[in-house]
Amino acid sequence: MSETIKNSISLEEIYKAQKSIKGVVQTTPLVFMKNFSEYYNANIYFKREDLQVVRSYKIRGAYNKIQGLSKSQLKKGIVCASAGNHAQGLAFACKKLKVHGTVFMPVTTPHQKIEQVRMFGGDFIKVNLVGDSFDDSQKAAAEFCELHNSTFVHPFDDLDVIAGQGTVGLEILKDCEKPIDFLFMPVGGGGLASGVGSVFKTLSPNTTLIGVEPKGAPSLTISLEKGENTTLDKIEKFVDGAAVKRMGELTFNLCKNLLDATDTICEGLICSTILKVYNENALVVEPAGALSIAALEQDKDQIKGKTIVCIVSGGNNDITRMEEMKERALLYQGLKHYFIIRFPQRAGALKEFVVDVLGPNDDISYFEYTKKNNRDKGPAVVGIELKTKNDFEPLVVRMEQKGFLGEYLNDNQQLFQFLI
Repeated sequence: MSETIKNSISLEEIYKAQKSIKGVVQTTPLVFMKNFSEYYNANIYFKREDLQVVRSYKIRGAYNKIQGLSKSQLKKGIVCASAGNHAQGLAFACKKLKVHGTVFMPVTTPHQKIEQVRMFGGDFIKVNLVGDSFDDSQKAAAEFCELHNSTFVHPFDDLDVIAGQGTVGLEILKDCEKPIDFLFMPVGGGGLASGVGSVFKTLSPNTTLIGVEPKGAPSLTISLEKGENTTLDKIEKFVDGAAVKRMGELTFNLCKNLLDATDTICEGLICSTILKVYNENALVVEPAGALSIAALEQDKDQIKGKTIVCIVSGGNNDITRMEEMKERALLYQGLKHYFIIRFPQRAGALKEFVVDVLGPNDDISYFEYTKKNNRDKGPAVVGIELKTKNDFEPLVVRMEQKGFLGEYLNDNQQLFQFLI
């Protein structure tokens, strides 16, 4: 398939991809979400790509690409760069097709994803951890390919990969009996949105297509504002499956022509969403997989009475990250606050703070204090968890009245980064 710039991927190419991955890639369910539908007064469906064997849609594009390579290309070995999910899809495909592959991943990739790549690939995959971001790993992978004349399988900027991801769209339209008003899709490199968007623009042109990005890595949004594909100087890597400094050239052009709008979602809302779907629906979704669901809250006014599909792109969530996610969610919800408290260095000062300053539902969740000799007051870093965000202002007033308030840290990013 010629790597030329296109405005969409043809249905013929996507149907061809569907045949090539049949029997290997699962047809995932489109699930009606009763609790979300009632909460948002809409008909809301989740496309459950977290139920794939590698727990993300990435296997579709990776397998479609690799199975179409020539014997000589396969013999030279397969190489990819990935923040995790593409690597798992490629590893699974390599083992299935008995092809050797080398995977380059950022050092910051969650441990769970690294181990999954090794598990799916077995003896057919070698993992190299390089750099702090996907872009660093991609550069190392390109250098490796040039040195060893290997075949590079791009995670998103490849027409065969995009066609494979587009099969998600074919399944959604086959399973949804109602006309779809809004489709929310996560955007990192843009492969999923490019493929699914191509399907919908042809078969469901009245559906509003919305690409959803993390606020800390809005490469598509910034590129659209500037009118050209733009490399971001720095990104927040928390949403590792959608955190890229630069989209692909193919995918940017496709998304620019196919998407009707973009949303950028605060990482705190993403974490709040992850906890909500886990607590209410027993679903384990990764940060990138929660992007489309989190967009419901941001667009709740315009989706009322509509039929909505959210693509849950992956469920590779590292359980060791849950404490950080809970912390970010509480901060976003206005329920967790950090202060420097000036405690008088005398007996009973802490008791006075607890009894006279804290409200009946306020809880100290973090406390760090070192006594300072020859000083009237000693500073302590205190984290306080509230029951409702409306308890915050009264708490601050009581601190000021009693002379305890030193500094509010949530708004001081230079200091706050040491706490979370």
